[in-house]
Amino acid sequence: MKFSAILALCVVSLVSPTSAYNIYKADAVNCRSSPSTSGKVVRTYTAKDNISLTCQTSGENVKGNTLWDKTTHGCYVSDYYLKTGSNGYVAGKCSSNGGGSTPSTGKIPGPIKDDYPYKGSCGGVDPWRYYKCQCTSFVAWRINSRLGVKFHNMYKGPNWGNANKWDNAARQTGVPVNSKPVAGCVAQTNAGNYGHVAWVAKVSGNSVTIEEYNWSKNRYSTRTVPKSTFNYIHIKV
Repeated sequence: MKFSAILALCVVSLVSPTSAYNIYKADAVNCRSSPSTSGKVVRTYTAKDNISLTCQTSGENVKGNTLWDKTTHGCYVSDYYLKTGSNGYVAGKCSSNGGGSTPSTGKIPGPIKDDYPYKGSCGGVDPWRYYKCQCTSFVAWRINSRLGVKFHNMYKGPNWGNANKWDNAARQTGVPVNSKPVAGCVAQTNAGNYGHVAWVAKVSGNSVTIEEYNWSKNRYSTRTVPKSTFNYIHIKV
């Protein structure tokens, strides 16, 4: 594969993570398992902490504010206590299950078809903090929908960012990266300006069949290529 053919794979695939915010109106605030003061306390933030968000949702009314902020630690803080500079949304809305993701509904790796929810409506930011119809958005959606893993741009802490950062981010978080593909893992390359990620749909001999977006003009496509084309990130399988 010529690297020059990969330059336009995931152009500007990264959405900068939500800015870090500080607590005010309190010296410390609890981060809870649900957007409610009755939710289990998962951790406590203090005024010195910089808190990054993955999404926001409505919840229990706290001093006139019903907005709750889901942090990169997977718990919720009342927006009343965060100094975001706005009384409204500064991050994407969480999905109905509160995680900015879709629960797993099919078998791994699932059918080979274009069931990406944003096809035909590209542009803007998805619930996982990537630009819609980029390779990273498509794979983030597949991880959520087929693996049942609440993956996003700040999964387990580091910024996964553009596709060419995914291998290092995976290693930082203890997610295996190797040269051994299995159906349902992520194919990843650092080639080109931004790299590329794809969904491994099938492994046969020395070849892999992948599903992907934005290999060509924000569209879905499939290819069968040599295993050696990619690294493989094993988030669940």
